[in-house]
Amino acid sequence: MTSPIELEGVDTSSALDKESASPSKAEEPKKLAGRSPSQLMWARFKRDRTGVVSAFVVLFFFLIAAAAPLIAKVYGKDPYTLYGQDRPELLDMFTMPAKPAGGIDGEFWFGIEPGLGRDVLTQLIYGIRTSLATALAATIIMTILGVLIGLAGGYFGGRIDYWLGRMTDFFMALPSQLFFVAAMPVITTVFVAPDEETPTYVRTSAIIIVLSFLGWMSMARIVRGATLSLRDREFIEAARISGASPWRIIRKELLPNIVTPTLVQATLTLPSTILSIAFLSFVGVGYVEPTPDWGRMFAIGANIVEQDPYYMLFPGIAMVIFVVAFNLLGDSVRDAFDPKTGR
Repeated sequence: MTSPIELEGVDTSSALDKESASPSKAEEPKKLAGRSPSQLMWARFKRDRTGVVSAFVVLFFFLIAAAAPLIAKVYGKDPYTLYGQDRPELLDMFTMPAKPAGGIDGEFWFGIEPGLGRDVLTQLIYGIRTSLATALAATIIMTILGVLIGLAGGYFGGRIDYWLGRMTDFFMALPSQLFFVAAMPVITTVFVAPDEETPTYVRTSAIIIVLSFLGWMSMARIVRGATLSLRDREFIEAARISGASPWRIIRKELLPNIVTPTLVQATLTLPSTILSIAFLSFVGVGYVEPTPDWGRMFAIGANIVEQDPYYMLFPGIAMVIFVVAFNLLGDSVRDAFDPKTGR
């Protein structure tokens, strides 16, 4: 084998060594930057078109609810004024909207309410505000109760887990819809005398209490299962051996690892809570006149659907879109958190 040609006065070996030791920038391998679990989740969520569209729809509803007073001011109407009583030409002799399609025109974009002649658009946006605010408060309380009870039962086990489990089974066995109807009048009469008008804040508090009282069980079951799968893991044993208290283990080790199932369940609980609020108002034990609410609008529309089917059109479309979008968003969040998902 022939030796490399050596040029006189030039050290070719050292030049070759330097060239091989410092490759060109084009040949340098690209550095792979690691990504955190939250970044991976966000990347998976952005690839899910259904989830992104659902998120924009849900955000739109929240913005409408937050800006309801501003929209009403710009629009020039409010949900409480009896326009049909102030202007008799808006209603016919049967107190139905005089104009076709439920009174929809350039002045009343979504028409007017039969009987009293209130504006439907402002009732709808204020109804979104009422339903979302109540459902958010109830969902937050349900989530907190479910997480606390699920963590206690899953981590401590034994008798604590047994009795918490039996209590959960008992509440899950209650007929929730009938209990809602029966409990609402009882709770309101505790705070207000029978001959006095029940303030709206009392009704709101009663609705939140009833919904929270019967809505934490699914969250508790999910959190308990996640805690049972985590409490015997190595990092929990290491924390016990190091002398950490149960409260510190729950707060520092378990809670951060159950965020995913908790968040997913909360996103699925909110739309069902909104439906429950609408049901209470529909049967007359939730929000009543003159508080704008989806369920109250459906109750009014059910009585005049044959004479004026347009009154329920926009509230019905709005509720269907919101509930479907929020359920799809919950599914997308669950898929984004799941590393085995194919999306």
